[in-house]
Amino acid sequence: MRIVVSNRTPIGPSLRHGDFRRVTARALVGALIVAAGTGPHASAQESDLIVSGAKVERLATGFGFLEGPAADADGALYFSDVVNQRIHRWSPETGVTTFLERTGRANGLRVDLDGTLLVCEMDTRQLTAIDQDGQRSVLADTFEGQRFNSPNDLWVDLKGGIYFSDPHYGPTDAQEIKGNHVYYLAPDRETLLQVTTDLVQPNGIVGTPDGSRVYIADQGAGRLWAYQPAEDGSLSDKRLFVSQGSDGLTMDERGNLYVTGQDITIFDPSGEPIASIGVPEPPANLTFGGREGTTLFITARTSLYRVDMLVTGQ
Repeated sequence: MRIVVSNRTPIGPSLRHGDFRRVTARALVGALIVAAGTGPHASAQESDLIVSGAKVERLATGFGFLEGPAADADGALYFSDVVNQRIHRWSPETGVTTFLERTGRANGLRVDLDGTLLVCEMDTRQLTAIDQDGQRSVLADTFEGQRFNSPNDLWVDLKGGIYFSDPHYGPTDAQEIKGNHVYYLAPDRETLLQVTTDLVQPNGIVGTPDGSRVYIADQGAGRLWAYQPAEDGSLSDKRLFVSQGSDGLTMDERGNLYVTGQDITIFDPSGEPIASIGVPEPPANLTFGGREGTTLFITARTSLYRVDMLVTGQ
């Protein structure tokens, strides 16, 4: 199954140069589903993933570069505009509003188990937590006394521990940690482990609903790896999942992995591609959210999109 958009004219108000107060969500007209049953992505599972007749809907546009979609328990979505250093919040009632400015070039976001917003800040080179009043606290900024490169993406496991990737995007002379690695901040928020040492440019991270596997996209090597996490958060049993890198990752309740590229490819737990979703702009990241958990939100360059699914995220 492949969802494509037939009308690529921007829908909804454009946000320009700080005019980020509010955008009312508007449906994208002209989206359609191409019938399943042909092509490499055809599968009997397709009708069980995406709502029949679903449309890719552009919720807002005119941003600099969107990343880090993160859904909360109330159905709202947080996402970062990396270029303009803002974190925005979208809800059906308010549309888009600005949650925080001067974010340290925030990239990956995740809502913690207690509702706190976790943020990977690239410029300030740290992992932070932001409460609903916008108060920021630093969770981690160094490993063994050396500053991180530029924390990029993250995933929270069932225990509340945080996996986050730390690729290098910045001047070489400012790099203190040699190499690009993934770290695990334990639920006690004190114990920090370096859990990978051999990746080229790690980026997206996600785990299975039962916590038995962690997937890490090595965007620099064009590989997606699967690991087995230990009780302390360390990773072992590294296995190649697919020979494709990715910026962002998410997973549905069945263990299907959603991978970004020129479009979105959906892989089943065995690594077989079973469906794809076309988006008017190349997608950077994605997550499930909404009140029922069945909305797939997509950050794609200058715009925020969504599509209705028949599955929930984990």
